[in-house]
Amino acid sequence: MIDLKNKSAIVTGGARGIGKGIALKLGSLGANLVIADLNEEQTKACVEELKGKGYKAIAVKCDVSKEEDAVALVDACQKEFGSVDILVNNAGITKDTLLMRMKKEQWDAVIAVNLTGTFTCTQAAIKYMLKQKSGAIINLSSISGENGNIGQTNYSASKAGVIGFTKACALELASRGIRVNAIAPGFIATDMTAAIPENIKAGMINAIPLKRAGLPEDIANAVAFLASDASSFITAHILDVNGGGFLPGGGH
Repeated sequence: MIDLKNKSAIVTGGARGIGKGIALKLGSLGANLVIADLNEEQTKACVEELKGKGYKAIAVKCDVSKEEDAVALVDACQKEFGSVDILVNNAGITKDTLLMRMKKEQWDAVIAVNLTGTFTCTQAAIKYMLKQKSGAIINLSSISGENGNIGQTNYSASKAGVIGFTKACALELASRGIRVNAIAPGFIATDMTAAIPENIKAGMINAIPLKRAGLPEDIANAVAFLASDASSFITAHILDVNGGGFLPGGGH
């Protein structure tokens, strides 16, 4: 049984979808929660739901691409709960279009949130983790970062960057008791993927060997494992959670 009691966890992009699923799972295992998101209303609503289940949680409005926001986020966790034990870099956006049509602003926006945001929050968190000589960092990459995806050169590049960042961080921080791993989801059923036309969605699911879409809980279970002492000898690992195959036209 995984036990995260007395551990404090930051979940970026935690107000909905995969992030909310992660927060619910970590809370059920006893973790104190800091839910960070740009949408203040959704973030507060998520925290109220968590508190309604008896979990300790606070909401922080945060643009992870801004260094000052990332620092304030991590400082809020330390101030409220007295430690920064788990960081889940989940915040991410997509601005899909073919490379020939992609505007630089679309490229910059995706890199800023998905990759630079992972950097800013990790750098802020390790200030405390290094003093503690402990910590678990879980970064959300994607199947698109491993396999590429048509119409997602910006997203694929950002998520491939997360993989390289994860491995380099793991090597730098291992001697201080800090583990850094990443999860690469495949097709996950969320509000975002619900907008995909049904015929395309059916083809994507059919390409998955397990013949179903992933659920936020599937990612949350993997995060819980990597955040816990059950994975104490695992670092620099990229865990694929994709139902058994790389999806053409898939992605997280």
